[in-house]
Amino acid sequence: MDLGKIIDIFLHLDQYLNQWATEMGAWLYALLFAIVFAETGLVVTPFLPGDSLLFAVGALSATEGSPIDPWLVSALLIVAAILGDAVNYAIGARVGPKVFTRGSRFFKQEHLARTQRFYEKHGGKTIILARFAMFNVVGAVVWVVLFVALGHAFGNLPVVKRNFQYVILAIIVLSVLPIVFEWWRARRESRRA
Repeated sequence: MDLGKIIDIFLHLDQYLNQWATEMGAWLYALLFAIVFAETGLVVTPFLPGDSLLFAVGALSATEGSPIDPWLVSALLIVAAILGDAVNYAIGARVGPKVFTRGSRFFKQEHLARTQRFYEKHGGKTIILARFAMFNVVGAVVWVVLFVALGHAFGNLPVVKRNFQYVILAIIVLSVLPIVFEWWRARRESRRA
């Protein structure tokens, strides 16, 4: 791909995203479902974009010619979040105690200690509330609807419509920043130790 094509894609990102979304058809919804399910349901994929993906999908649904139905995508992603959370809870309940043994390559005792400090600070109510499916459902509905709706409203702003490529770039940068910050913080802490 030559530089001219890359620049053209960047300058007309909304058109290209809509074209790609149209070409993907139903597979786009399946891909979004899989990402949200994995981000909320699989212990090893919390780095996947959640909030920013929902916001971006909402913003893209507001662009002219978008094949994305904000109501359909919201309903689908609510189901993905509910199922993902339920799977994550089941995995944690079943294998959680076994993986936090001393000498585990992937799960460190200091991570468990940090999580325990969080629950000591915020109380047992978080554990109790998390067990009930109703809170899973309410949390998923509020999370998905809020971010998709905010993205859709944001995507309808005239200044955003005129500068959509910059908005998407900002969303990508903001999505990556927490990962970079966490990596930097962990690296700094390991040097101190």
